[in-house]
Amino acid sequence: MQRLKLSFISIFIVSLIVSCSVEKSPINYGKDACHFCKMNIVDKQHAAEIVTKKGKVFKYDSIECMINDVKKRDENKIALYLIDDYSAPGKLIDATKATYLISENLPSPMGANLNGFESKEKTAETQKEKGGTIYSWDELRQLFNK
Repeated sequence: MQRLKLSFISIFIVSLIVSCSVEKSPINYGKDACHFCKMNIVDKQHAAEIVTKKGKVFKYDSIECMINDVKKRDENKIALYLIDDYSAPGKLIDATKATYLISENLPSPMGANLNGFESKEKTAETQKEKGGTIYSWDELRQLFNK
């Protein structure tokens, strides 16, 4: 009886650990819906997601939806901020290390013309082609908090 009890406790602890893993979750384009605006996530260049410290994932159809949703959350509970790399569609990258370009010549799903890049060089290259203003994560957050 004691062994059976220990087995159940062990299984319970292992399932708790596994269920609370903090890692990015692939976006199922065309099927997942934006947590903020409820639109289907179809664009592989603008999607985003946050992962809480408890492992809960919230997916967004645009970076601006993620930023606007985060305003009403306790940011101390967020472990990961992720965005699609504009220059590598479908590749989720760390949003806090990305560089951002807002350009009228590069529309995004919710109309903020906001695009994120993993590489500063790609951001500068795209800015040369399309115009616009480059922002860091902190600068972008300040811009959206006005």
